[in-house]
Amino acid sequence: MEMFISGACHCGSIKYQAAVNPEQVIICHCEDCQQLSGSAFRTVVMSKEVTFIQGTPKEYIKIAESGNRRAQGFCGDCGSALYATSVDHPSINTTKVYGLRVGTIKEKNQLTPKVHIWCRSAQAWLKQMPTMKMFDCGPN
Repeated sequence: MEMFISGACHCGSIKYQAAVNPEQVIICHCEDCQQLSGSAFRTVVMSKEVTFIQGTPKEYIKIAESGNRRAQGFCGDCGSALYATSVDHPSINTTKVYGLRVGTIKEKNQLTPKVHIWCRSAQAWLKQMPTMKMFDCGPN
């Protein structure tokens, strides 16, 4: 079941469209995702194709804990993280899969995470979230 989504960086310099499977929404707790997102985890949805309809992302190549080279796509103007994908290997003909950052997707409220990965790196305080006080701090 595919869903058509659109997304953009924070400043709007980069806009994209993709078809995603809403059953493939993942929360990743690996230390790379924590550091690259500046948060306790990162939420992604998988896509086999992304069409950039405005702007061109910059990429940073990161060697993951697994040893795989991963391209981290981001906006060169505002720094918004947009995706991660494999780095092409000339000897291997594989289809790229993009891990799109859910926070940049317009339809993010329709993309409910289905699984947590790299849980051994998860922050212990996340277990306390259901009991934390909550405040409505704005119009959203």
